[in-house]
Amino acid sequence: MLDLSHNSLSVIGNDSFAWLPHLKYFFLEYNNIERLSSRSLYGLSNVKYLNLRRSFTKQSISLASLPKIEDFSFQWLKSLEYLNMEDNNFPGIKNTFTGLIKLKSLSLSNSFSSLRTLTNETFISLADSPLLILNLTKNKISKIESGAFSWLGHLKVLDLGLNEIGQELTGQEWRGLKNIVEVYLSYNRYLELTTDSFALVPSLQQLMLRRVALRNMDCSPSPFHPLFNLTILDLSNNNIANINDELLKGLEKLQILDLQHNNLARLWKHANPGGPVQFLKGLSHLHILNLESNGFDEIPADAFRDLSELKSIDLGLNNLNILPPSVFDNQVSLKSLSLQKNLITSVKKTVFGPAFQKLSNLDMRFNPFDCTCESIAWFVSWINSTHTNISELSSHYLCNTPPQYHGLPVILFDTSPCKDSAPFELFFMITASMLLIFIFIILLIHFEGWRISFYWNVSVHRVLGFKEIDKQPEQFEYAAYIIHAYKDRDWVWEHAPMEEKDETLRFCLEERDFEAGALELEAIVNSIKRSRKIIFVITQHLLKDPLCKRFKVHHAVQQAIEQNLDSIILIFLEEIPDYKLNHALCLRRGMFKSHCILNWPVQKERINAFHHKLQVALGSRNSVH
Repeated sequence: MLDLSHNSLSVIGNDSFAWLPHLKYFFLEYNNIERLSSRSLYGLSNVKYLNLRRSFTKQSISLASLPKIEDFSFQWLKSLEYLNMEDNNFPGIKNTFTGLIKLKSLSLSNSFSSLRTLTNETFISLADSPLLILNLTKNKISKIESGAFSWLGHLKVLDLGLNEIGQELTGQEWRGLKNIVEVYLSYNRYLELTTDSFALVPSLQQLMLRRVALRNMDCSPSPFHPLFNLTILDLSNNNIANINDELLKGLEKLQILDLQHNNLARLWKHANPGGPVQFLKGLSHLHILNLESNGFDEIPADAFRDLSELKSIDLGLNNLNILPPSVFDNQVSLKSLSLQKNLITSVKKTVFGPAFQKLSNLDMRFNPFDCTCESIAWFVSWINSTHTNISELSSHYLCNTPPQYHGLPVILFDTSPCKDSAPFELFFMITASMLLIFIFIILLIHFEGWRISFYWNVSVHRVLGFKEIDKQPEQFEYAAYIIHAYKDRDWVWEHAPMEEKDETLRFCLEERDFEAGALELEAIVNSIKRSRKIIFVITQHLLKDPLCKRFKVHHAVQQAIEQNLDSIILIFLEEIPDYKLNHALCLRRGMFKSHCILNWPVQKERINAFHHKLQVALGSRNSVH
């Protein structure tokens, strides 16, 4: 490492550093270097970091036409990865960066005296560089031409903020930026958007458009519709007033949205033509939302309905007074809520209860609170019991009404006269408990009704002295009767050879064991009676097979119920949700013992284990205990 900064150096001769082949970090900032020749940096082949910030002198008029850095001056820096050239005054760059084959980060902030337009030739000398970060802030750039960055295919971060760009973005400006992740365009003159403004950069994750006088925001489809990878979007300080509910459609990965200091109040008014504009819909992964200073005096009840992962909401410096009772119902993950400098008089549990559950920070300063039992009692009780950080609580949370409390800190409000409603709360708790018990019983009957009925029958038989069928000697001709859809017959025949490995097993297969000429329905009934177990081979085909649904499965289940047998085995050849199983066959997995529910393995090496589980299920007792 060599630091020559702040030394007023004016001349660097040829081959000055040829004796430093191992140098990696080189600092030359804050000097008065007149120019670099093509051999000034010769020998620095291992330098990774070079800082030339404010390194060059201001040239006299006689020397203004001469380059401060000759072409190919950096060609020796084969290992250079980071180059800082901020706060200089170069006329242009032409072939300046040729040969920087490892350059990853280049900062050119406030570096050019006449770089007004970026063309497709501006960065041609960087064509061989794997550049990842490019900083072009504060250069008075006014226009970006088509393909200006087409040489920078590796670029991930592009900062064009604090310039004078004023143009329509057609989308061709970003041609070639196939790996771009972050684009900063904040603080420019104006940007007029089109449907295709960002169509060529779907990889974009962060887009900063703060204070750029955005135009044509209500175009359809939205300018942002191709940006399905976007996680951060800054549209603040643009005086935006007209947008539609499709503006953020498809931005399902968006986590941070900044819309502060715009003019969106009209969009959320119920009197708005067509009703409130739900421009936040679908942002299910949004974590941070800033809506400060938009003039809001109304919020639709379902404005935040889809924002179930929201952690921070800033609604400060608006004109909000009465909020809908359900506005925060889905905000159970909320950690920070800002409502400072609004017109809020009442803080009720019905409105703020869900939002305050896990809150870490609350800012409701400078609101004209109405210090009455109805308006503020719950809030004061919550303040006295919460661990939430509430800054300036004693000085900036003051009562405005009634007159006797005017100017008094909210926390000094006496809530003791507000507690006469305790008997009603007890009545509510008892009623709610009874309702919950009733709902539990209904759900239990709905989901476990078959089991309850099944065990009830067994208990009744035992109490009345009936003899259980399974205690009689078992006389079965088959180990199991296999119920399957016609389209699954190949699988059944392929795996029926289990019989050959175990002489005690004999399955009843319709195609093989039904007597010729016998009536099919009669043969099915008789075969089920002569089988110790019934196997259902469950697939989508079985759920759609009319004969299986309406007769075979129904008869097998009915026999099991009537004879108090636990004789059914389910084999799933594919994943079938329980609701589909119930809808098609009136069965649920919960009706059967776990060892009687088998899944056909995807891996061939687990087939032997499956056969073992099937043998266990086939060998289990039929009686219900």
